[in-house]
Amino acid sequence: MTIEYYGETFAGYNTPKKTPNHPTKSHAVLAKEGDRIKLIRFGEQGVKGAGKHPKTAAEKARRASFKARHKENIEKGIFSAAYWADKVKW
Repeated sequence: MTIEYYGETFAGYNTPKKTPNHPTKSHAVLAKEGDRIKLIRFGEQGVKGAGKHPKTAAEKARRASFKARHKENIEKGIFSAAYWADKVKW
């Protein structure tokens, strides 16, 4: 199921995709909860997260800092960019 939304194609709702041609944001997702739909762009272009399983102490600290810094926004749920950045990049 592909979804066309404002000229952009998505594989489905709540399925993030990379946006290599976007000038500032690295990913986009078409978030849907109930009847509400929202296009969310997140992640800075060119910046890598620490990954789901960081190996070095520096990566672990970087991941912990991101999660602490954005805790309140992550908890807002699927309509926040921090939620998706946490899920995809961190």
